[in-house]
Amino acid sequence: MARVVVVHGVGQQLETAETLLPVVEPALRGGLNLALRQDSALAERMPMLAPGDVACVGYGDLFRRRAARGALPHHSAADVAQGLETELLLAWWEEAARTEPTVLGPSETSRGILGYAASRPLTLVVVQQALDALTRSRFFKAVSDSLLIASLKQVRRYFEEPDLRSAVRARVMELLDEDTQVVVGHSLGSIVAYEALAHSPQPHWRIGTFVTLGSPLGIRHLTFDRLEPAPYEGVGVWPKSVRRWHNIADAGDVVALVRDLRTRFGPDVQDHLVHNGVTMHDMTAYLTAVETGRAVAEGLAR
Repeated sequence: MARVVVVHGVGQQLETAETLLPVVEPALRGGLNLALRQDSALAERMPMLAPGDVACVGYGDLFRRRAARGALPHHSAADVAQGLETELLLAWWEEAARTEPTVLGPSETSRGILGYAASRPLTLVVVQQALDALTRSRFFKAVSDSLLIASLKQVRRYFEEPDLRSAVRARVMELLDEDTQVVVGHSLGSIVAYEALAHSPQPHWRIGTFVTLGSPLGIRHLTFDRLEPAPYEGVGVWPKSVRRWHNIADAGDVVALVRDLRTRFGPDVQDHLVHNGVTMHDMTAYLTAVETGRAVAEGLAR
């Protein structure tokens, strides 16, 4: 089985593990090679990756819509459901306004950004304002309203549909075994990977390194408090099969609202900031970062 397992995030409904791997593997190897160029001692300790040593989990098909008559679905502000979808959208808006001066944020005289969700009529107005602001930001400028809303719905479905959640996690578990040394999770994939590792039936495997990229794991009330297993006394459970955890985030990544996961999972998490340019949340940009390469190399070297 593979020594490195990579778990993708949202928006991959039309992809499979086989179609993702030709993109993911070269990016991961690129970041790894950059790290080894900078650290000759690490390069001497790390056995080189052989063909088949990298695997990509594919679970997008579990979110793929079934064929239906009529036009393709087009989401609008009215389709953003109250609860997790609305609250996560507003949290992204608040963070985008904080990190980008050109993004108009919510009124300072409001009851607070999450307070907008109190009534549906007001929420519809504010949801459209949030969508307008986000799709004009550097982060979401290439994303349509419909695609952004579809991402919100995928996150909500993962947390609120138990059978789907179990099926997604199972895709990760089937690739983990005693050969696995590094698990990498991007965006929603970091949540999926975390829960799969925490529910691993073989905690003695001792995964060398867990690497989270652009992770929303630490957002209280939206993701953190919905994790399985649930946090205990405000602290997230450390997966028993994980030795080291590297969390890597771009300072402008709106999805990674909490970039210091030590505040959620304890001081053993090693947090790193990277700069991905205008593709701050892109998985490929994260994989080619030297910080990601170093984390993966250290996991393989041990």
